[in-house]
Amino acid sequence: MIIILGPTASGKTRIAALTAQITGGEIISADSRQVYRGMNLGTGKDIDDYTVDGIQIPFHLIDIADAGSRYNIFDYHRDFEKARSLIVRKKKSVIVCGGSGMYLETALGLYSLLESPLDEAFRKEAAEMSDADLTALLNSISKLHNTTDTTDRERTIRAIEISRAQKGSDDEAAFRKKLANANNNLIFGIEFDRDETRRRISSRLKERIENGMLNEVEELLNNGIAADDLIYYGLEYRYITLFITGKITQEEMFRQLETAIHQFAKRQMTWFRRMEKRGLEIKWLNGMNAPEMNAELIVKMLNLLEK
Repeated sequence: MIIILGPTASGKTRIAALTAQITGGEIISADSRQVYRGMNLGTGKDIDDYTVDGIQIPFHLIDIADAGSRYNIFDYHRDFEKARSLIVRKKKSVIVCGGSGMYLETALGLYSLLESPLDEAFRKEAAEMSDADLTALLNSISKLHNTTDTTDRERTIRAIEISRAQKGSDDEAAFRKKLANANNNLIFGIEFDRDETRRRISSRLKERIENGMLNEVEELLNNGIAADDLIYYGLEYRYITLFITGKITQEEMFRQLETAIHQFAKRQMTWFRRMEKRGLEIKWLNGMNAPEMNAELIVKMLNLLEK
């Protein structure tokens, strides 16, 4: 497989589509929110980026769940394996593209999936804990969790339950074996310096608001999606819902959302660097290159390995 990862607003979707065009491949999304129908601008689906020279590149695991539902990592593991098998049967290359940590880990076979029931005793304890305490607890248990987990209290609690179930399921030798298998794939990261990342995030946020992101959230609410369900998805859906329901002003919405996305991108990069420290081999590409150039670099590396 070819894995193309990067923080939000890094342009990885376009690079994946261009790579797929050259290799005749298909793309599997590794994004925890793009699975939901009707949540387009807020999740940054950038569907137009999948069209190259007038032809839409096939993609999978986007728009497969109803807005308001709670798609989880077990659902993703099942659906990823189905999509991967389908592409392989067609004798096409598999290109995984995304920035959701746990989803990428699952695609690479690094994350052990055990059923994780609700822990009512822990939930009573959690009710007395601050958001900061819950985030610290999650980080102390597991270094491999979806970075969007900490944007919402309920998601953090659920992530702790899952991490507790996973903890101890693999010893170090088993993990090293999985890591070796993961490194048989070509893994590319798209990076910018911090200032450029911040500039791109702010510019993209303004553009999506101008293109109707507030209307998108309002339409979801009008279609019967509960405000709490949208807040659960975090980031854009959290802050825009709070604005629409009168909890914060529009100025507060933009300022708090912009800050939250900057923090989110920083956590994504921290997660990728941490995985490198554990042994995952990520080949970093300069995001300032034209997307076509980065796609060509990826294909060149693929061709060298196949010789």
